[in-house]
Amino acid sequence: MDDATEPHRTGSEAIGLVLARPPRLLGVEPFFMEFIGGIEEGLVERGMSVLLHVVATQEAEMATYRRWAERRLVDAVVVVNLTVGDRRPHLLRELGLPAVLVGTWEENPAAPAVRSDDAVAVRDALAQLLHLGHRRIARVSGPAALLHTCARTTALVEGCREAGVDEPVIVEGDYSHEAGVRLTTELLRLSPRPTAILYDNDVMAVAGLSAARQLGVPVPEEVSLVAWDDSTLCRLASPALTTMSVDVHQYGLSVAETALELIDGVEVTDRWSPTPRFVPRGSTAPCGVHTAAR
Repeated sequence: MDDATEPHRTGSEAIGLVLARPPRLLGVEPFFMEFIGGIEEGLVERGMSVLLHVVATQEAEMATYRRWAERRLVDAVVVVNLTVGDRRPHLLRELGLPAVLVGTWEENPAAPAVRSDDAVAVRDALAQLLHLGHRRIARVSGPAALLHTCARTTALVEGCREAGVDEPVIVEGDYSHEAGVRLTTELLRLSPRPTAILYDNDVMAVAGLSAARQLGVPVPEEVSLVAWDDSTLCRLASPALTTMSVDVHQYGLSVAETALELIDGVEVTDRWSPTPRFVPRGSTAPCGVHTAAR
């Protein structure tokens, strides 16, 4: 992307990142800590850092941008968790605050972006499960308003239709342990129940493993589980969780590189997040006699 502009420097020596999510999730979900670590590493040689602010709503996030722009507290901002009808890119243009959009985006990005292809990753995960013989597949998603949630949902529904298998059962979560337990319990009480469940993060997947154990449903003998994002949580679970693994640290580094180009007023390079890869572990297995009979 050719987005060369005049250098934008406020003297703040900071890149802003606002997370509109419950603060308690940051303590248990490794993704954003690894992501921020990657950004910090990419900024350290320039003597810059990340100014992190956690808020409850997107409205509060937008109020933060207004305050930062008025006080010239940051040189640029990183915008994550893009949503359907997202108003943040338009606001940031009005404020004259340079922004890097991160993740799935509709059509052409409205600003320099580090994009992700969630559809390809979901199709890869689905292909792996179909190869194992699974035909009843469910998904515990993140919030439905997020563009990457929409992209994953569309890819899974279309992939199942093309494969001629049952339409997937999709239930909406919020990335929390509580949602993972509750929604997995609901899915495993269906008749017939799914033989494989995809989760949109690691925390909900680990919680789902616990819920299956509580219900007496053995993993992977009767249900296979796949987490999105690899982490220590997944590797230490018993059985260890199969994942769609992303190099989150490199993702953060790419965002830092884009932000620095934007600040310096040079041509901004098109960048994509690292491609997720399927990492099989103990939580997935061929769909066996027991699951097929239920």
